[in-house]
Amino acid sequence: MTLRLYDTSARKIRDFNPLVPGCVSIYLCGATVQAAPHIGHIRSGVDFDIMRRWFAYRGYDVVFVRNVTDIDDKIIAKSAAQGRPWWSIGYENELAFDDAYDALGCLPPTYQPRATGHVPEMIEMMRTLIDRGHAYPADGNVYFDVRSFPGYLSLSNQDLGHLLQPSGEGETGKRDPRDFALWKAAKPGEPSWETPWGRGRPGWHLECSAMVRKYLGPAFDIHGGGIDLIFPHHENELAQSCATGDAFARYWVHNAWVTMSGEKMSKSLGNSVLVGEMVKRWRPVVLRYYLGTPHYRSTIEYSQEALAEAESAFGRIEGFLHRAAEQTGEVAPAAAVPDDFAAAMDEDLGVPQALAAVHTTVRQGNAALAEGDKESVVALAAQVRAMLAVLGLDPLAAPWADADAGARGEELTGVVDTLVRLVLTQRQAARERKDYGTADAIRDELQSAGLVIEDTPNGPRWELS
Repeated sequence: MTLRLYDTSARKIRDFNPLVPGCVSIYLCGATVQAAPHIGHIRSGVDFDIMRRWFAYRGYDVVFVRNVTDIDDKIIAKSAAQGRPWWSIGYENELAFDDAYDALGCLPPTYQPRATGHVPEMIEMMRTLIDRGHAYPADGNVYFDVRSFPGYLSLSNQDLGHLLQPSGEGETGKRDPRDFALWKAAKPGEPSWETPWGRGRPGWHLECSAMVRKYLGPAFDIHGGGIDLIFPHHENELAQSCATGDAFARYWVHNAWVTMSGEKMSKSLGNSVLVGEMVKRWRPVVLRYYLGTPHYRSTIEYSQEALAEAESAFGRIEGFLHRAAEQTGEVAPAAAVPDDFAAAMDEDLGVPQALAAVHTTVRQGNAALAEGDKESVVALAAQVRAMLAVLGLDPLAAPWADADAGARGEELTGVVDTLVRLVLTQRQAARERKDYGTADAIRDELQSAGLVIEDTPNGPRWELS
């Protein structure tokens, strides 16, 4: 079956035909690192990680670029408010995003470029746009002339006559208030870079066009991001790149929001849930299941009850695989996923339908366990593992198996400590009644089990030998 994706620009599901046969190039708009990530930020990372894994399963070589916007108005404002360098705030939050992606099992990108590392490429693009009559300098700013590009607003399907795009602070000299900034003139105390049109810093949109061209070339397969980026960010990217002569993205794929009480999750609304806090309350694999298993174009309404349901649902899958492994030995993933799972994934990454195939197979596996049919258990567990690998949710594989082993190790240490202290209490009681033979016998048994017992003024302590 042909893999198909919903293309925002076409407003329909299209057959996927890569630019280069056997290869897929993906650019995902990543973090603006002005604050630590909430689960709404990380949803796109999980959704596009699943896309990437499915392309890899289908035999494609995938180049996956996820950028970092490390300079913008909010970062500069926080720098001034906190008396910290702008790059310190950006780097701290970039690490927090990386930790969040890692915690939720996202594969690392092929490249993760930062905006501030690509000023020369931005200057080159601005020079081309000015020479072609699509951009103009004014008061140290450089603006894109939206009326010069007939295809402007085709992605967001808006009418230029009804568009309002008021000037931002310091954006002086515009010929039309709807024109957008490619470059912003330097202000006192702000970071800036030298250009032929004066010192300043990147406009939000130009950086992505410059990085796409450097890492993926003038044409590539898929541009992704959240639906909130369609306008103005992606619309402006498309216009400035195509105006330089680039073909740019062949498909535009956007994931929906995580909402609370019907509103987009946002730090400015005070309704965000930080990933760093969530992983203290929920296992990261459960958070991935919660964020990654709804369809990527469906809104997720956040609630504790929904997370509890996700935990229960994943627990049923996980429980089957652990019981299967206990009864039959190690179960390797199957070489291929079932046909109904593959058909669902091929049709616009239909994860909910694919997940239904997982749960059906789990139910069949549990029935086989109850009947003692080990051959069927092994086959069904292998299919479940193959499907979960595509979703990044296999509890018997890294990183989840390692995390569970670590958690079980911590639990086991606590159990052993309790049991050893109970035995040491019995040994102490024997010493107090001068039954030194029993006390020595207890000590010798513990030592033969690999424990070293040390009597201290504060009582006995133990450690592994």
